[in-house]
Amino acid sequence: MDAFFASVELLRYPQLKGLPVVIGGGRRREDDLLERLRLAQPEREWAAGDLAAIPVDFFPRLKDYTGRGVITTATYAARQFGVGSAMGLMKAARLCPQAILLPVDFEEIRKYSRLFKSTIREIAPLMEDRGVDEVYIDFTEVPGGQRSGGRSLARLIQKAILDATGLTCSVGVAPNKLIAKMASEFNKPNGISIVLEEDLQSSIWPLACRKINGIGPKADAKLQSLGIETIGQLAAKELPWLIEHFGRKTGAWMHEASHGHDDRPVVLESEPVSMSRETTFERDLHAVRDRAELGAIFTRLCEQVAADLQRKGYVGKTIGIKLRYDNFKTATRDQTVEQFTADARTIRQIAGQCLKRVPLDKRLRLLGVRVGTLASLDEAVDSASNSSSGLTNKAQEAMDSIAKTEQLF
Repeated sequence: MDAFFASVELLRYPQLKGLPVVIGGGRRREDDLLERLRLAQPEREWAAGDLAAIPVDFFPRLKDYTGRGVITTATYAARQFGVGSAMGLMKAARLCPQAILLPVDFEEIRKYSRLFKSTIREIAPLMEDRGVDEVYIDFTEVPGGQRSGGRSLARLIQKAILDATGLTCSVGVAPNKLIAKMASEFNKPNGISIVLEEDLQSSIWPLACRKINGIGPKADAKLQSLGIETIGQLAAKELPWLIEHFGRKTGAWMHEASHGHDDRPVVLESEPVSMSRETTFERDLHAVRDRAELGAIFTRLCEQVAADLQRKGYVGKTIGIKLRYDNFKTATRDQTVEQFTADARTIRQIAGQCLKRVPLDKRLRLLGVRVGTLASLDEAVDSASNSSSGLTNKAQEAMDSIAKTEQLF
């Protein structure tokens, strides 16, 4: 999907189309703008249906932002100024101070995510869900799917999504997922790119190595230190040389990827490994001096993870925490319990025990809660019914101890 979070907001605020808009900095509260309008213009009765009539000058600007939030996404008008996803909002404010800043509306995002995916499944049911705004489609057996090298089907999908949601998407068509992912970025927004096997040298090899999904900043920096900047240069290296410098597994994968090889199938259903929630604070918080504020945030994260688990029908056994200090170092701890759970109170109790095992002498900039070792509810019930008893005495004692222990936050 094209600038998905921003595009969803433009449906609500069509007066912002064509303007630099940045999404990020916090969660949207439903009537923030309307409440400000009512205070500023009490002579008019503003209602939810009046969002499209809000004057452009009334929207908050990026230049007025203070804090440490990051950009979720930006409109293409904002990207022309060098603003992009995952960039700090303060840095973005220096590049594009006139950009309009809007917070994230996760409920609306999930609504449109479900809608565009269900639209695709009606046309091409073999679809792999890759997150809120991206999918892979296997259209090998879709009637007429091969017409014009896949372009006809891509146009049909684009039109169906536009009709259903009012949003645009970009499509990459290729023999495998690796190249299709790269191709989907070639002609944004609302573009279609077709890359065949014979196009590898002309379309893929001139690209930077970072364009390969899986080559991150560290691997790219090492490649550049070895004089390798493009995928074509990477493909020119012999397999033994890559294994020598990157190890057997990574070296072999780089060799295959640089030659456009990828045999991963489109996965229709996949089980999540874990579920987590985390937040970066607007200011550094101290475990003692900001205990009340941290406690509220900690509780909310645990409740959000529990709600995610319950909504998706999962329970977990391994509960953990993630901290990032003001020096950007990260600490994680986890603990595995005897029985599966999706209970917010239990998650908070166990996560609180994990907090006792990390240093809390430095100020914190991020806090996260994670639940892993997941199972579906049905699997968990079967596991419990096959057990000769409930909690073991030892596990019960541990749970009782956790319940009685004073929480850090």
